[in-house]
Amino acid sequence: MNGEYTLDSLKGVGQKTRLIFEKAGILTLDQLLAYYPRAYDSFEDPKKISDLREGETAAVCGCLTVPLNGRYVRGLSILSGLLQDDSGSIPVTWFNMPYLKNTVLPGRRRIFRGRVKSKGGRLILEQPALYEEEAYKEMSRRLSPVYALSGNLTNKMVSKAVRQALDMRELVREYLPDEIRREYHLAEYNFALEQIHFPEDSRKLLLARNRLVFDEFFFFLLQLRRLKQHREKEKSVFRIQPASSVKKILDSLPYELTGAQKKVWATVEKELGGESVMARLIQGDVGSGKTILSLLALLSAAEAGMQGALMVPTEVLARQHFQSLSQLLEDNALPYQAVLLTGSMKAKERREAYEKIASGEASVIVGTHALIQEKVSYKHLALVITDEQHRFGVRQREALSQKGRMPHTIVMSATPIPRTLAVILYGDLDISVIDEMPANRIPIRTCVVNTGYRKKAYQFLEKEIREGHQAYVICPMVEESEAMEGENVLDYSARLRSELPEWIQIDYLHGKMKPAEKNERMERFLRNEIQVLVSTTVIEVGVNVPNATVIMIENAERFGLAQLHQLRGRVGRGKDASYCILVYGTEGKQIKERLSVLRESNDGFEIANRDLKLRGPGDLFGVRQSGMMEFALADIYTDAGVLAQANEAVGQLLDEDPGLEKEEHQELRRKFEGIVRKQSEYVNL
Repeated sequence: MNGEYTLDSLKGVGQKTRLIFEKAGILTLDQLLAYYPRAYDSFEDPKKISDLREGETAAVCGCLTVPLNGRYVRGLSILSGLLQDDSGSIPVTWFNMPYLKNTVLPGRRRIFRGRVKSKGGRLILEQPALYEEEAYKEMSRRLSPVYALSGNLTNKMVSKAVRQALDMRELVREYLPDEIRREYHLAEYNFALEQIHFPEDSRKLLLARNRLVFDEFFFFLLQLRRLKQHREKEKSVFRIQPASSVKKILDSLPYELTGAQKKVWATVEKELGGESVMARLIQGDVGSGKTILSLLALLSAAEAGMQGALMVPTEVLARQHFQSLSQLLEDNALPYQAVLLTGSMKAKERREAYEKIASGEASVIVGTHALIQEKVSYKHLALVITDEQHRFGVRQREALSQKGRMPHTIVMSATPIPRTLAVILYGDLDISVIDEMPANRIPIRTCVVNTGYRKKAYQFLEKEIREGHQAYVICPMVEESEAMEGENVLDYSARLRSELPEWIQIDYLHGKMKPAEKNERMERFLRNEIQVLVSTTVIEVGVNVPNATVIMIENAERFGLAQLHQLRGRVGRGKDASYCILVYGTEGKQIKERLSVLRESNDGFEIANRDLKLRGPGDLFGVRQSGMMEFALADIYTDAGVLAQANEAVGQLLDEDPGLEKEEHQELRRKFEGIVRKQSEYVNL
């Protein structure tokens, strides 16, 4: 069966179930099979009750001593009982499962598997699943997939649909050349797809994951090479000379550029006027001053009678950049017009913006991915700047570049990636690093604590808010999940409302909200109408909120160090001292040591290098730099070795067959073209 078939082709998937999958972004069988597990559950041997520890998921073989007791609290059904084995007893509790009262009877021996929690100083087994001993023994021989869930999607629904899709699909013809598979010991693709979802053992799981990670890097790097080859053939048609307005602005700034900023600007200014098309990555920590350099470059293009475009990932950030630029033009009496272009603009506003861009009346265009839609036509697009590159795929960057006659490109990133990896991941770009912070920048004070510190942390939040400041709280999940432990945005917001005074406005933000709703919440936070914003990492690429002085990150052990550093950069943007509270939910010496790197350093590049060294095979399904480069499985830190192999393989392949024209590379070429085509369709949605 073709992977492009919709989920309706699966048995048991009706309209209601299909809509649940669609809300998670799964519309076709291809998308379902690419919805890889986020972790795997191994059913360990049952433990004695006396050996249970708080926070673990564990199985106990025993029986209830008395019939279950049922009660209702605020409409919530609660069943409780006492589970016993030969080492002791432990209370058990189920929520909203009243029917168990008639089926789970005392005296019958079963396996009870659930989360061990502590309440009132005593351990309790919460919401345990029940298994017959033989059935549990069978399950303990394999790893069970755990999928990321949202809304009404359950782990059982996903695994059942995936199993059916795997059984129905046509096998994919192997597209990687034999020599590449042999050299890098890569598993066959169909084997990898089967084993990533339903691994027979941990060895086969690692083989499967290694192959799929290699593929992700391989096709990403193929696209980069194609971009680079295309650009290298072109001579610049836009020779932008040093602009007098740049000197005027630099003289009017209330501060002097740092030595690192001056060095990077000298390179950019030279390349704008050079014979070749500029393609440069500017890396710098949050607050290092990348934005002012981008504005200077845009003004240089405007003074040369050309156009420059700045593309950012969120509407609120686009509006903020647009306002800064407009203020800069007004304060310095510069005769250039800037326009804003975002997806939520009214039809009339958008039409007016299109006309100004097409006529050339607009010299500087600031916006979101709306800048690359088909309806946008530029008159003299000479410079393209994308902010926070890892949020834009290679195709999106390429699509904006193709709006002009091979314009100059600057990519700005605050993501601290070690240079060894950046050289590969930004293979089509030259790299500049702003490795110096402005002298007036106050380092963010960071503390690493366990969940027992929460009460004090809430008191500290209240103190900062009473002084007129604001705070972020970051959770790893949107809502409670049957397959994943950790704090979630929706429940945490409710908890904070009960912990903090009523006058403090608390609201939440997450990636599953509609763009207009996200923008509205962020705007309200910007205006201090919300004092505490509980959010997922969607705020990682955020706006400048100088009034926010505290960020508290729950389950900090779930995030990569580089990502935690970037989240920390949401505060410390004003004149006041700022604080980052990292709360870990899982005890362990290694976790504390890893998180302490952030307490010891505010240097993003040092942190990124430490993160690279600290990673090991044990992190494969734990810590991820979620969102970075938007790979589905691959993590540039954990999989740095595979990234290097994929880069080597792409280089060897294109040296031997630059156009992928050889007979033995036709299947690979078809696969690659299919990936590019799908991404093009996505870009133009």
